[in-house]
Amino acid sequence: MKMRRFICFAVAMLASVTLYAQEFDANFVDKTLRIDYTLLGNASEQHVALRDMSSTDKWWGRRVNLDNVPLKGNGDLTLYDADTHKVIYKTSFSSLFQEWITTPEAKTITKSFEFTLLVPMPQRAVLAEMVIRDNTDKESKLAHIIDPNDVLIRNRNNQQAAPHIYTHQGGDSKECIDVVILAEGYRIDELDTFYEDAMITTSEILSYEPFKSHKDKFNFIAVYSASADTNVSVPQDEAWRDTAVGSNFMTFYMERYLTSGEVYAMYDLATNIPCEHFIILANTATYGGGGIYNSYTLTTAHHPSFRPVVVHEFGHSFGGLGDEYFYDSADNNDEMHSLAHEPWEPNITTLVDFDSKWADMVAEGIEIPTAVTAERSKNYVVGVYEGGGYRSKGIFRPTDVCRMRNNTAERFCPVCERALKRVILHQTVSK
Repeated sequence: MKMRRFICFAVAMLASVTLYAQEFDANFVDKTLRIDYTLLGNASEQHVALRDMSSTDKWWGRRVNLDNVPLKGNGDLTLYDADTHKVIYKTSFSSLFQEWITTPEAKTITKSFEFTLLVPMPQRAVLAEMVIRDNTDKESKLAHIIDPNDVLIRNRNNQQAAPHIYTHQGGDSKECIDVVILAEGYRIDELDTFYEDAMITTSEILSYEPFKSHKDKFNFIAVYSASADTNVSVPQDEAWRDTAVGSNFMTFYMERYLTSGEVYAMYDLATNIPCEHFIILANTATYGGGGIYNSYTLTTAHHPSFRPVVVHEFGHSFGGLGDEYFYDSADNNDEMHSLAHEPWEPNITTLVDFDSKWADMVAEGIEIPTAVTAERSKNYVVGVYEGGGYRSKGIFRPTDVCRMRNNTAERFCPVCERALKRVILHQTVSK
């Protein structure tokens, strides 16, 4: 009887995988379409502009759950069949631009930011709808037709792939999530050090659940992207350096915020290499970095807290997790989240729509808001603890201790683990 059940289950799974493979084969060819956008605007208005499109052979991204996303994000790109208007592909994301528009500077000036998305190459003409949202859910859109026969879609197949090596290979790229690790601020003579740092990054991420239990669904690829200069740019020290993706501290005039605006360069370096997510390792001991959902992780590789921080930042960029720490005396320091709206990040809430978050994980008898106690902190008891998303009031987190709050935390909290697992399975297992 058990064998019969197993066979029935296996047949059902095979039928499901076959169905999704057929959906992919019915709408796409085995190529990647790279779409470069420009995001521009200010605190009052935002716009999306198409910059360029190019293609390479092989599609490395997901081939399952093509028409839906695991997280809302700050934006999404949807591909519609031009004739039937059926959704054939969708992806969601955030961007540095959408964070910048919440800063004081955005009230005084208009700026533009690079942004790139990879999608499977459609067989026929499609309508692409690019949507970005601010922290109040106000939308800005760009709709454009993509004709796969467009002569201005640049063919990049002849571009030689940068030197690279797998630091972990869980399986075939068609069935796994490909994470590219880029070297930033490592000269040619320092690339051995980069490889060691990439190995540490890989082993550290895969030591945490749910990545540990699903390591067969991940490939990590270290790309030897050498820089002319060592270290990264530090504007507050008047130190500007020539590096692979031009990262710098003082992003948004915040001293430890290290990011890169050279998104096109990241994708140039990963051309003809399996790539779905970026981790950028900066060759510096200064504390800093950031993580942006479905855009990139960037962190400093030689600070003493590198190991927990790179995992934390990957929680942002891969799983869309929000920061669970907060500032007791600087609530007006960050306006990323509107208290009148439910944030899209799965691990923070304003209680505007808590039922869509982790209400089902709060045990009976746990009060809301939930008081912090030593026992609850020790055992990662799920509740609704005030303080998160940089605000001490009005935003709540699932546990008192979590990798998304504390560098000393030994794990992600149960809510974050579930959210990360959902993304992993969405990318690799058909529903």
